[in-house]
Amino acid sequence: MRYIEFGKNSALVSEVVLGSMRIPQLSVTEVTELLDTCLDEGINMVDTADIYGGGHCEELLGEAFAANPRLRDEIFLQTKCSIRFAEHGSYFDFSKDYILSAVDASLARLKTDHIECLLLHRPDVLMEPDEIAEAFDELYNAGKVLEFGVSNQNPLQMKRIAKASAYKLAANQVQLSVAFAPAFEAMLNVNMENDASDMRDGGIFEYCERKGMAIQAWSVFQHGYFAGTFLGNPDFTELNAVLDRLAEKYGVTPGAVALAWILRYPAKMQAVIGTTKASRIREAARACDFALTREEWYELYKAAGRQLP
Repeated sequence: MRYIEFGKNSALVSEVVLGSMRIPQLSVTEVTELLDTCLDEGINMVDTADIYGGGHCEELLGEAFAANPRLRDEIFLQTKCSIRFAEHGSYFDFSKDYILSAVDASLARLKTDHIECLLLHRPDVLMEPDEIAEAFDELYNAGKVLEFGVSNQNPLQMKRIAKASAYKLAANQVQLSVAFAPAFEAMLNVNMENDASDMRDGGIFEYCERKGMAIQAWSVFQHGYFAGTFLGNPDFTELNAVLDRLAEKYGVTPGAVALAWILRYPAKMQAVIGTTKASRIREAARACDFALTREEWYELYKAAGRQLP
């Protein structure tokens, strides 16, 4: 396993992260076994959120931690808040009062007195950076949160928070896979008259790299927005052929090659895997055993249906 230095505390966290969104169907014993497998493979970071399973994901992790305190001691725990549900649907809430109450609720479900990192889940257009800064201050001073970050935010949104807060943002969690990489397409098609040249995010990756933030990729095996996996998908025949060939070369699975493609970007990269199977965790961990060459990285980029300018 490879590790990055995370946030102002420079904690060493694994490049592969276990995402917990799919664990609600598991028992506490099965969750414990999953966490043990992660640690056996050097994966020491777990990502969750208050909305996953309506809070049940945090509850399951909390039960596992309570039954096995050593797990909590060894795991860098990250959760997210700010997506709320009401009578007329979901909305986003970065207000101070809600952030504080959401964290307290998460700590209760997780059966812990602190979390290593809190991410603000999705952007809130109505956010008031001073309120966010006040919430961060209270949470940090109370020892409830050690690091802060965001998800799916562009540079200007992050700058607004950073200007108001004394705490450096440690991470930004964004969608990325070999079959979904609009940010990379914009990087490669500068000043071109084509759709790929549209910079829709304002340079998320470049900004995070410059600020030393971790870039946490989610939906690492998906194409489109929750459109399904590209692995073994007949709509991605060329991509799967290249993944299969490189998997044979490196002695890993095609999925590990797909993760290695993400981790090859020269920044503090992390890949969040949402699996409930120990075998998949072991396969994913192998993505850190090798590095794709430039030629291989670009071959995969093009095999997903793109062209270089």
